[in-house]
Amino acid sequence: MPFSKDFKPVPLKDTNLFKPIQIGKMQLQHRAVYPPLTRMRAHYPGNVPNKDWAAEYYEQRAQYPGTLVITEGTFISAAAGGYDNAPGIWSEEQIAEWTKIIKKVHENKSYMYVQLWNVGRQAFPDTLARDGLKLVSASDDIYVDEEQREKALKAKNPQRALTKDEIKQHVADYVQAAKNAIGAGADGIEVMAANGFLLNQFIDPISNHRTDSYGGSIENRSRLILEVIDAIVEAIGNERVAIRFSPWNTYGSQSGSDEPLILAQYAHVIGELEKRAKEGKRLSYIHLVEPRVSNPFLAEGVGADITVTNDFAYSIWKGPIIRAGNLAYYPDIVKDMVKDDRTLIAYGRLWIANPDLVQRLKDGLPLNKYDRPTFYAMSDKGYTDYPTYEQALKLGWDKE
Repeated sequence: MPFSKDFKPVPLKDTNLFKPIQIGKMQLQHRAVYPPLTRMRAHYPGNVPNKDWAAEYYEQRAQYPGTLVITEGTFISAAAGGYDNAPGIWSEEQIAEWTKIIKKVHENKSYMYVQLWNVGRQAFPDTLARDGLKLVSASDDIYVDEEQREKALKAKNPQRALTKDEIKQHVADYVQAAKNAIGAGADGIEVMAANGFLLNQFIDPISNHRTDSYGGSIENRSRLILEVIDAIVEAIGNERVAIRFSPWNTYGSQSGSDEPLILAQYAHVIGELEKRAKEGKRLSYIHLVEPRVSNPFLAEGVGADITVTNDFAYSIWKGPIIRAGNLAYYPDIVKDMVKDDRTLIAYGRLWIANPDLVQRLKDGLPLNKYDRPTFYAMSDKGYTDYPTYEQALKLGWDKE
């Protein structure tokens, strides 16, 4: 596969992208971050990280010293899952494999955060039913789409709202998963509250129609996220905790900019996190999906919402912010973003294809194209076999 011809490489070594920054307890050597990218290569049964390829995969992408690597979404419990080939971090076997992976990243003098994941109503209803688990969300019967409703009813696993007792159990599962991650050697954890998954389902009025203390008002819809964060901070310390939001996301049938009060909703929850920061419990960072990507399954540049921005977060949150969303091909936008000294940039799909992406960004080198059909394939193809720049030259990619 030849180099991408879609853009002209620009060296970024003299920009703030390559200025060191302290994040939590980590001293990063640059501001390019490897984001959470689901790859669907975990072993079934057991949701165990792939024993053959995962350690090598993460080691490759942590090869530039001082890099922050965030793991793919990792289930906090069996009840939080519903995909056979996504990893978890609740069992001894899972933790043992994560320990090996994290060790490889640390051997490269880089860092790893584990992203804690709970998919809620986006799970496969039949997979959950097979394992005796329920399809749950913030509310009853408000499905992602008609196809999901039909699957749930066929599996005799209709979507229902979490009870308050079940919410308490999910919060406890987040805490235990965070402890497991730290026990496996992780530098911290990132709570997934984006892309239409469970915590996003609670915060978004399109999926949360509750009338109790977890629904109705903006404050109530923020409640579960804040309870999760507070409990994890109490367990492992604020400097090891981060969170990911996607304010303008429409994936998973979320509101996006169609909801006039969605900005107020996110301003509230981010404001609550800043309030805690001023009380001495600042999270290590907030991670924001840019409106450049409203749905991660769309092609590069498709579905961008140019009518809105994440800039509002800077006026509320005074700590570090990671910005993610179709930025590898737009170095001029990156240059402008990192002028703010608190900003880091997450690169996703093109870091899959370029294990040495940090060096290529630094020196302005051409980028390998990615192979989209292999993103979620149970194979080492499109996973550990992408060449570095030097290897690509030996393959003659510069002549294609």
